[in-house]
Amino acid sequence: MTGHIYNVLFLCTGNTARSILAESILRKHGGGRFNAFSAGSQPKGTVNPLALKVLADGDYPTEGLRSKSWSEFAAPDAPVMDFVFTVCDNAAGEACPLWPGQPMTAHWGIEDPAAVDGTEIERERAFVQAFKYLKNRISVFRSLPIAGLDRLALGTKLHDIGRLDGATAQSSKVA
Repeated sequence: MTGHIYNVLFLCTGNTARSILAESILRKHGGGRFNAFSAGSQPKGTVNPLALKVLADGDYPTEGLRSKSWSEFAAPDAPVMDFVFTVCDNAAGEACPLWPGQPMTAHWGIEDPAAVDGTEIERERAFVQAFKYLKNRISVFRSLPIAGLDRLALGTKLHDIGRLDGATAQSSKVA
């Protein structure tokens, strides 16, 4: 698949933080090989301001980021996804729509930085940590020789990425 541009969808329940962070990270580091998208099963309709702050502070794109429903990506006119990654345990446990094109899927769960209580600094620290975990996973994903791997080997590698540092308990389970 030389020259193929892969469509990647990051899912979370509210689509306000983790999936938004992942979308922006892959947008910046996709190297022209990936189109990044995010969505939620129950989108809250707004992006968490701390997610936008962490992205802006790191010079990551924030333009066009919005909280939206995953149903937008299951519609007949939606881009066909090559990969769909859940980044929260709630979304991983939900019945997902049938994605056109039978994309590869994996769970890359990390703790929800928006659920952290505390001072503004403590809350921002949680977002920075989530950002680092997602950036690491996306870096490993981008380095995979996708076209050179068969579907089974690729699936194993995608699931292994979800077990990297910061993985939630559900991510650590053997698939």
